[in-house]
Amino acid sequence: MRSRRDFMTSILTIGAGAIGSRAVASPQAFAQNAGHSHSASRQVRESHSPPPVLVETPDVPQLPWRMDGNVKEFHLVAEVIKRELAPGREVNLWGYNGSVPGPTIQVNQGDRVRIIVDNHLPEITSMHWHGFEIPHDMDGAPGTSQKPIPPRGRFIYEFTLHQTGTFFYHSHMAMQEMMGMIGTFIMHPRKPYQPRVDKDFAIVMQEFSVLPNNLVPNSMSMEFNWLTFNGKSGPATTPLIVRLNDRVRIRLINLGMDHHPIHLHGHTFVVTGTEGGRQPVTTWGPKNTVLVGVAEACDIEFVANNPGDWMVHCHLPHHMMNAMASGVGPMTRNLMTRNSAGNSMPGMQHNQAQPPAAPNAPTLQGHGMQSADADQMQPEIANNANSVPGFPQDAYMEGPMMNVDSLVQKPENYGLPRGWSQFMQGMMTFVRVLPPDLYDRIMAMRRRPPSDPDSTRSHSNHGA
Repeated sequence: MRSRRDFMTSILTIGAGAIGSRAVASPQAFAQNAGHSHSASRQVRESHSPPPVLVETPDVPQLPWRMDGNVKEFHLVAEVIKRELAPGREVNLWGYNGSVPGPTIQVNQGDRVRIIVDNHLPEITSMHWHGFEIPHDMDGAPGTSQKPIPPRGRFIYEFTLHQTGTFFYHSHMAMQEMMGMIGTFIMHPRKPYQPRVDKDFAIVMQEFSVLPNNLVPNSMSMEFNWLTFNGKSGPATTPLIVRLNDRVRIRLINLGMDHHPIHLHGHTFVVTGTEGGRQPVTTWGPKNTVLVGVAEACDIEFVANNPGDWMVHCHLPHHMMNAMASGVGPMTRNLMTRNSAGNSMPGMQHNQAQPPAAPNAPTLQGHGMQSADADQMQPEIANNANSVPGFPQDAYMEGPMMNVDSLVQKPENYGLPRGWSQFMQGMMTFVRVLPPDLYDRIMAMRRRPPSDPDSTRSHSNHGA
């Protein structure tokens, strides 16, 4: 069986095949017949170029396409989505094709593309191609470049792409953006960037204001309490899996109301690109934190030469947490689960009890995973905690705070230390720099179908 990297990379490989076919192909057919260039002569000229490394977007699907003559045709549907941000916290968002963020589009420099956008929302919408240098009537600005797309309506965008780099698409209705309507759009260069990377990832940063006991975000809010990477909030985010000494690129995309200083532990990186494209090498300089502003993209690259499970996260303190509850006054001080003597304390069990494991839920005992009914590694509390001004801090929040390892089991989490999940909230994930044997084992687990009893992959991103 081919590796996931080989399979996905083949989607963009230059080749011959079904040019002119209007039948929608399966992913396997795409892999065999995809990536057609505009002419046989161009195929010959570029046959010496290796195929691009496909960009992975953890927790977000890739958008398939078909060839119609010399045009790559994609289909996007704007619709209401149910999305589980973290274990037990499902909300109603707006997105595309059953996903928030929308599915990732990947093309080659010089491709002519057609994107058919259907509006299944109850109001008008439009699609803006952020940073694209395309004809005005394809820009997607409602009221000027096009009429907005009515409910149950359709608009067909078609243009040729000469740029390269990290771009994105989004609704140009402001409040729809705050409901989740954005997706990644990658334009691969004809010749791969140098130095060539081994692994390429994209992370879309979003934020939502969701009140307790509410399922719909308040898109007009100026304060946000759920911060996500690719539509997931820690510990539900999926780690980036790399092999020791891989060269890694991470494409960071921000479409929200806040800027995000993204920090990577254990490594020094350089900024190699922005939403405007590849940066000249003369501008590269060492960093371990980069500020990604609203409506910006930032490409960072580094050699993963330091083994370990390294956090990558927004460094704004409130963005490293899920929805917070006020922690002041004597009543909330009694919400701790245990005191330093190990005695249970009232209140917390109702708000933060560990959800029960699903019947026959798969576990990876002995490798950092355990069932939900295992000892929960409660936070240690000093005997005099209630007499200390300012206590509690980091005391409790809506969403995971205690150990929920078993509720977020997936191949990418295999081997993490027991109890890791209670320290991952908000805009947080891992770059796992793994030795070859563990890397290969996890990649083999990823290739297993979801029905395989040894597969721990969960599927919680689905259409309404």
